[in-house]
Amino acid sequence: MALSLALGAHPERLGAGQLVAMGSTVGVPPATMRVALTRAVAAGDLRRDADATYALGDRLVARQRRQDEAVTDAERAWDGTWETVVVVVAGRPADERAALRQELAEHRLAELREGVWMRPANLRRAASYAASPVVEALLARPQGEPAGLVRRLWDLDGWAVRGTAALADLERAAAPADRLAAAAALVRHLATDPLLPTALLPPGWPATALRAAYGAYRTELRHLAPAGGERG
Repeated sequence: MALSLALGAHPERLGAGQLVAMGSTVGVPPATMRVALTRAVAAGDLRRDADATYALGDRLVARQRRQDEAVTDAERAWDGTWETVVVVVAGRPADERAALRQELAEHRLAELREGVWMRPANLRRAASYAASPVVEALLARPQGEPAGLVRRLWDLDGWAVRGTAALADLERAAAPADRLAAAAALVRHLATDPLLPTALLPPGWPATALRAAYGAYRTELRHLAPAGGERG
């Protein structure tokens, strides 16, 4: 709960008193919130700075960046090219293979077949995976129908169904704790949005509505944080 509040409220730093007050609003007793903060610091998920404020740890900074990419305009004009990554080194340890798969998925590429990952080249973000010595990163232009390739790479219908359900859950939630849980589930789902060019999206794609709902909730959540507040 403490991490959901810190991720959702989104200021760079929050004082302990602010987090405790926000926790009380969503039904978390002050003592429970303080224990949660201590544990989050010990786990490296939060960092307690010299001025007695809390900031996100490196892992959660990366997670928040992915969430922000999903709820802001990350798209540029698409010229029909695709980011294509081919794994060219075999026989690597399982942990290295898993780490590369995670990195490519976080860059919103999808696997066409083993060792071949693709996505439309329409995102404004650095392709850090291209520096890996085990891949060859290319820009390609498939000769077939791009919409068909998209559907081979992503289950768009399933994503839309789950997104519509997450939106309905947030709209139904009334209690602050229920709204926080529903909003956290919604933004986790948004973080898996492939962020495709508009021309490749199916009719009724719900991502815009999900982003608007989460943006409104984030504003709501910020209002739970008292200005200033207890620092220690």
